[in-house]
Amino acid sequence: MMRPVPTGKEIKLSTKEFIVSKTDAKGIIIYGNDYFTKVSGYKETELIGSPHNILRHPDMPKAIFFLLWEHIQNGHNISAVVKNMAKNGDHYWVVTDFEIRRNSITKEVSQYVAFRQAVPKRVVEEIEPLYAKMLEIEKVHGMEASVEYLNSFLEEKRMNYNQYIEQLAKPRGLAAALFGKMKKMFD
Repeated sequence: MMRPVPTGKEIKLSTKEFIVSKTDAKGIIIYGNDYFTKVSGYKETELIGSPHNILRHPDMPKAIFFLLWEHIQNGHNISAVVKNMAKNGDHYWVVTDFEIRRNSITKEVSQYVAFRQAVPKRVVEEIEPLYAKMLEIEKVHGMEASVEYLNSFLEEKRMNYNQYIEQLAKPRGLAAALFGKMKKMFD
């Protein structure tokens, strides 16, 4: 499948709907809810069986995905702010929260369930310059240098990436209650 070209146009997500997808342990999409297909612009048949990075926007530093995979493959949940790209090249920002599913017999990771919701504009305004700097570093010095830059940035704040994202973008109050209720539907 041909990669779309970024249009620079943002898709405004509903604050009342959530994007849900499931992948196998290798990141291949095995399920997407209706809102996922609607926002991404892909048909369900195009998504199922595709790697989740089909949605990766070129503005996203590889270091963020490295960090995500490192955490979830080691059985640790992580939240992240991600800029995704729809099939038509438009983009949308999400806060992603993962659940790790294990095989009941072998206890090995069998699935990842990602729950995504709209990102408040103030969060995008804070995270976009950080990601742009990391991407610039990656282009010149590679992903490892980008990871080091992020680690130094976070050390200065005295927190890890997950704490930073939670402090910055985690839902609170009624939004948190709705998000928790929605996640329980997929147990």
